[in-house]
Amino acid sequence: MRLAGPLRIVALIVTVGLTWIVVSILLGGPGSGFPRIQQLFSSPENSATAEPRARKYKCGLPQPCPEEHLAFRMVSGAANVIGPKICLEDKMLMSSVKDNVGRGLNIALVNDVNDLLKFIRPLHEGTLVFVASYDDPATKMNEETRKLFSDLGSKNVKDLAFRDSWVFVGAKGVQNKSPFEQHVKNSKHTNKYEGWPEALEMEGCIPRRTTAS
Repeated sequence: MRLAGPLRIVALIVTVGLTWIVVSILLGGPGSGFPRIQQLFSSPENSATAEPRARKYKCGLPQPCPEEHLAFRMVSGAANVIGPKICLEDKMLMSSVKDNVGRGLNIALVNDVNDLLKFIRPLHEGTLVFVASYDDPATKMNEETRKLFSDLGSKNVKDLAFRDSWVFVGAKGVQNKSPFEQHVKNSKHTNKYEGWPEALEMEGCIPRRTTAS
């Protein structure tokens, strides 16, 4: 019995049938409950099931600050290459782009100790002070400078040394130490860059000063 001819015909019919079914599934033909092939290759942005992008609030914070609070975000300088950034209430106060940062302590570009003391001494009660280091914050500091920052609420300024990274938010007249402070020591064993530790990033919400009525 010769079955080769009929078997070939059956195989051809089966192949054509399977091909039609696969194409129908991919293209979403009539009566098909499967998605169209275009949906398989659609971008996440156009997909109805794509997760929405996380909303950013003032200064890029992931959540909004409560009422009567100020949003801030600050980043110390990276080595002696990338300058620091200080943002308050969605306004960039200091950055390399604004060309108003320099090496040392970035408080309105005051790096000289004498100028720094003149700058801090006359601050009014309740004035917020934002500090971001760049390259070396400590070499020019003297004991009076460290005491002034300590009075503003810093607990780490007394240990600040050559090429440490430091970010700090304090205020004139505070009674306690500030919760807004980060400090990383310059150590050849842990430095991220050659001769410098990693850059520090800090963000949060600062209560507005309340005035007595």
